[in-house]
Order: sequence, then structure tokens, then C-alpha cells
Amino acid sequence: MGVENAESREFLVVVNTEEQYSVWFADRDLPLGWRAEGTTGTRQECLDHIARVWTDLRPRSVRDHLAAHGG
Repeated sequence: MGVENAESREFLVVVNTEEQYSVWFADRDLPLGWRAEGTTGTRQECLDHIARVWTDLRPRSVRDHLAAHGG
């Protein structure tokens, strides 16, 4: 696939149960354990969105554990 093809492809933002984000090709089946977050666009648009919304990179289970134990 050439660079121009990669740039013109549509991607979507996906998130897993640990609330970790990634980008995925919009025309492919989602990998197990991931769901579409609702944002679509170019790869860069999706990455920009992730940078805005994923501000705490710790997995959800770590955040929940720390919150429950005063961390």
C-alpha cells in the first residue's frame, strides 16, 4: 500500500475494557476485546482525538484499584 492510499483510508478510534485507545482500519472487523469509540476519520484525525481524550494512560483496573485504596 502506498503512502497516498494509507492517507486516504478511513480509520476509527477503538477502546478496550481497560479504556486503552488505538486506531483501526474502518473497513476491517474489530479485534476481540475492542469496541468502536465513535470517532472516525483519517489516521491523524483519530490520533489527534485520542491525544485529546486519553489523558490518563494508566489502565482502568489500575485507576480503579488506586481510587479504592486511597492512591
